[in-house]
Amino acid sequence: VQLVESGGGSVQAGGSLRLSCAASGYTFSRGCMGWFRQAPGKEREGVATIRPDGATSYPDSVKGRFTISRDSAKNTLELQMNSLTPDDTAMYYCAASVRWLCRWSLSDFGAWGQGTQVTVSS
Repeated sequence: VQLVESGGGSVQAGGSLRLSCAASGYTFSRGCMGWFRQAPGKEREGVATIRPDGATSYPDSVKGRFTISRDSAKNTLELQMNSLTPDDTAMYYCAASVRWLCRWSLSDFGAWGQGTQVTVSS
């Protein structure tokens, strides 16, 4: 399984970014996929997950601002991020799990991308 993220960058507060994750060697029907982020000095945290049946989940910190989606034909996972704040500044990672159900546990996700940096300035 290979996951490659793209789409990160620098944006001002209130702006938007769209992250993409190209997956090879993995089919979305296999298990849960998710987006996680890690800011300097902080633990990695989940920001969005999507089950094979399309059900999504978000923590309260991003709910209503972030949207996870997938394109099975292109084998890509995406994260639309709106109304960004400086607190959203972090390295963002795409991850894949063989578990059908999504949990926020990092150990559920056996495959990770290299990450893409998102920086939000005030």
